[in-house]
Amino acid sequence: MNKAQLVEAIADKLGGRQQAADAVDAVLDAIVRATVAGERVSVTGFGSFEKVDRPARYARNPQTGERVRVKKTSVPRFRAGQGFKDLVSGTKKLPRGGEVAVKKAPKGSLTGGVSATVKKAAAKKTTAKKAAAKKAPAKKVTAATKKAAAKKAPAKTTAAAKKAAAKKTTAKKATAKKAPAKKATAKKAPAKKTTARKTTAKKATTRR
Repeated sequence: MNKAQLVEAIADKLGGRQQAADAVDAVLDAIVRATVAGERVSVTGFGSFEKVDRPARYARNPQTGERVRVKKTSVPRFRAGQGFKDLVSGTKKLPRGGEVAVKKAPKGSLTGGVSATVKKAAAKKTTAKKAAAKKAPAKKVTAATKKAAAKKAPAKTTAAAKKAAAKKTTAKKATAKKAPAKKATAKKAPAKKTTARKTTAKKATTRR
């Protein structure tokens, strides 16, 4: 049976050949995409599809017998379910009439799977929101600490300004103390001139 024959076999159950072709294409596409992504596709009573990684190995060419190195690769694998195996081996008989050979999924399993995925997505969103809410106060605290640091900064600058002003005042006082000493020396200078006048007066009296 090829794909066209498969479509013809299920066309009556799906209401037409086009609907059957679309259904087959959709099922096969979903199986292939999930298997390529590394997911395991399991159909109850039928089997499972999965991706298997094969490591690099050495093999022999059947024609020449030469040893050849085979690279690492990934291959799809299908494992038949127990119900499928039992039908093929003959331990169980195929149902007659319009009954389905593959076991139907239990009630609530299909909707349960969808709701489980929805619940997981919702749980991820809630955890992300909680994490963001926990991180938000930390940002506020850092902003508050920055404001506090900005308020403390002027105090440091005023202290530095006070120290600089104190140094300036001490320097001014020191210069003020040194200035009178220079004036005293200036006052002593005229005394030397008077001594010089006295010596000239003495010389004049001796000459007379």
